[in-house]
Amino acid sequence: MVTLRALEPEDVDFLFDLENDPDLWAVSDVLPAPISRYALREYLRHAAASLAEVGQMRLIISNEEARSVGTLDLFDYSALHQRAGVGITILRSERRRGYAQAALQHLLVYAQQALRLHQLYCTVAEDNRASIKLFEHAGFRHVGVRHDWLRDNTLEGWVNAVEMQFILRIG
Repeated sequence: MVTLRALEPEDVDFLFDLENDPDLWAVSDVLPAPISRYALREYLRHAAASLAEVGQMRLIISNEEARSVGTLDLFDYSALHQRAGVGITILRSERRRGYAQAALQHLLVYAQQALRLHQLYCTVAEDNRASIKLFEHAGFRHVGVRHDWLRDNTLEGWVNAVEMQFILRIG
């Protein structure tokens, strides 16, 4: 149903649309601001660096027609502790079609077999029920709540963050 692939220079327009969606700014850890195609081209020039080198990796989620529908990010990678954070973003027009769930299932196999990770974790806004259900369905377990951890979209309030973890079984 979906494939995960490395970033290509041709992804600049797709990433431009995704990164400049104001509704997604609240779920990222960067200051909300538009990003230029130039900045994205520069990012793509260096995106081939390995997970071990830069501590992060972005993959494109493609559907059965090989059309880009989202991104899957590994970040905060630790070789010593064999873990990484995971984030998934799907274009608004492509949500609720099973792409995120399928991508996450591919990631679990890849993380265990190819990357030899022991665990993955994620941080999800408490009011983002769809993402919490996505990670629960994949087998992630709730391990805690960080109170007033994330700014909400109004910039006037705060949202709790749910911490979730998946232990990959080796062997």
